[in-house]
Amino acid sequence: GLFAHFQSKEALQLQLLEHTRARFIDLVIRPALTAPRGEPRVRELFRRWLDWDARALPGGCLFVAASAEYDAQPGPVRDRLARDQRDWLDTIAQVFRTGVSEGQFRPDADPGQFAYDLHGVMLAYHHASRLLGDPDAAARATRAFEALLAAARRPAS
Repeated sequence: GLFAHFQSKEALQLQLLEHTRARFIDLVIRPALTAPRGEPRVRELFRRWLDWDARALPGGCLFVAASAEYDAQPGPVRDRLARDQRDWLDTIAQVFRTGVSEGQFRPDADPGQFAYDLHGVMLAYHHASRLLGDPDAAARATRAFEALLAAARRPAS
C-alpha cells in the first residue's frame, strides 16, 4: 500500500523528512520565536529542542538518526537532510544574533560558532540519552548550554 502511494522508498523518505520538518517548526521554532528577543529566546529554543529530542519519536530525533545513516550516501535524501540541517543552524545563529543586537551577548560573539557548539551539545545529548541510557544526559546538556551562554554574555559593566 505504501509503495502505491509514494511510488518509491526515496519518495517516502523525503515525505517523512518534510513532515518531520513541519512538526519541528511547529513544536520548536515557532513557539520559541514568541519568547522575548535575546537570551530568553535562545533559552526557549534550547528548552524546546531538548524536549523535542526527548519526545519526538520513539526512536529519538529522526534528523539525527537519518543523518548518521545518509551522511555518506549521495542523493536526494542526503541533500534534503543537509539542507534542513543548514537551515536549522542558520536559525540558531539568527536567534543568537538578535541577542547580540539586543546587547545581551558580546558584540564579538560569533553566531555561527554558537550554533555549531549548541548543535554539538545536542548531538552529545542525543547519543548519551539514546545509546548510552545516561539518566543525567539532560542535566549535562543543560550545564553545557549554560556554559555556552556564560561565555557569550556581555561582561557586566
